[in-house]
Amino acid sequence: MNLSNTSKLIRTGKTLMLASVLVLSNLGSMNAQAMGLMGGMGGMGGMGGGRPGMGGPGAGDMMSGAHMEHMLDMVDASDAQRAQIKQIMDAAKQDIKSQHSGGRSLHEQGLALFSAPNIDAAAIESLRVQMSAQHEVVSKRMSQAMVDVARVLTPEQRAKLAERMKKMHARMQAARGEHQHAAGKGN
Repeated sequence: MNLSNTSKLIRTGKTLMLASVLVLSNLGSMNAQAMGLMGGMGGMGGMGGGRPGMGGPGAGDMMSGAHMEHMLDMVDASDAQRAQIKQIMDAAKQDIKSQHSGGRSLHEQGLALFSAPNIDAAAIESLRVQMSAQHEVVSKRMSQAMVDVARVLTPEQRAKLAERMKKMHARMQAARGEHQHAAGKGN
């Protein structure tokens, strides 16, 4: 092999390694979102207002007691509605919690694939497909919970909640823009 071919091979290897890092990083991010109880369902425009969360106790996701209570206070939910919604969300949280161990396993597999002496593109693709399927399971379950909650609320309560979410989203976008603008000044 001549020097030119060796140089090309090294560049190709570096490119593949960088691509592997990016793929595994994105897979891990996607899995974290899925396992993070849909980040407060922000990705679906749900009751979480788009707040990213990692799920679990005290993580600030839509299923946490304080956040859910605040949302129900905003729409003046009755005690009966609160009880129904709590039951719906507790069931969804339990269903999704069962996905966490699988998510950890997939993440560990991704790290193993990344750190392997030889990069196995087929295995990485297979892992991506598995992570996507797991994300889909969580997404469907959260969509069902959102539908179930919406059926408990009146049309007026849903409209009030949607209007409040629009305002919260606008404030978050403005804050995000200010943060990005401030970060850009440092460059």
